[in-house]
Amino acid sequence: MATKIDNPCQSVCQLKGGLCTGCGRTTEDIRQWKSMKRPEKMKASKRAEQRLKKIASG
Repeated sequence: MATKIDNPCQSVCQLKGGLCTGCGRTTEDIRQWKSMKRPEKMKASKRAEQRLKKIASG
């Protein structure tokens, strides 16, 4: 099991309605990323992934 959760940032930062269309995270997730513990990061990453899928399906 990995001990570090990679930041999902894709360096394509474009905020639209409080959501980054590059990584799928909310502005709150982005702000709090460094202070989040591993389980929180895992949940935030999963939610971001789901948001991106929803955006892609249009």
